[in-house]
Amino acid sequence: MNLTPKQLKILQLIRDSRVRHGYSPTMQELADQLNVSKVTVFEHVEALIKKGALVREANKARSLSIADGIAVPDEDRPMKFPLVGKIAAGYPIEKLEDREELDVRDLFAPRTGRFSGAPGAGGGGGAFALRVEGDSMKDEGIFDGDFVIIERTETARNGDRVVALLPDGQTTLKTFFKESDHIRLQPANAAFEPIRVKDCKIQGIVVGVLRRY
Repeated sequence: MNLTPKQLKILQLIRDSRVRHGYSPTMQELADQLNVSKVTVFEHVEALIKKGALVREANKARSLSIADGIAVPDEDRPMKFPLVGKIAAGYPIEKLEDREELDVRDLFAPRTGRFSGAPGAGGGGGAFALRVEGDSMKDEGIFDGDFVIIERTETARNGDRVVALLPDGQTTLKTFFKESDHIRLQPANAAFEPIRVKDCKIQGIVVGVLRRY
């Protein structure tokens, strides 16, 4: 898809807002972040809708979402992922919105010397990293202090390990199960009870776990 740099940035901002907050930014918020006029943002958004990259629900605020099948890459920085905060693998906690990055080269490189990197490895395709706090997922090999690599998505299947935004605004890392009248977010530690909610927003699915000894 042929996108201008500004259009790509708008897609990234919308995607990141939906991951962090569960909703898309307003036109004014996009304009403020891009340092352009609201009219300019509106023109870019309309162009993205016509290109099939964005979807908007009529007469509903904050309803912009990335169209199905559209992958929004991060900046081309091999083996580097935006580190957007911490995730509770225990009782839910508020997820921080740190503006840091997790560079896999730094994480696994020797403490002295250089790491050559891996050809073809990358943090594109809409992935981000979270630092795990707590041990409710330890029986699946996800421990306190680990980093989880998350693929951004708003849907999940039963058995997926997900980052879920709960109705009270907190986030948690659990295994997702859609049951008859509710969603069960299942820990992997007998000391913890499942979280049961009528609904939640999926912010991503775990695709990798990183640990340094």
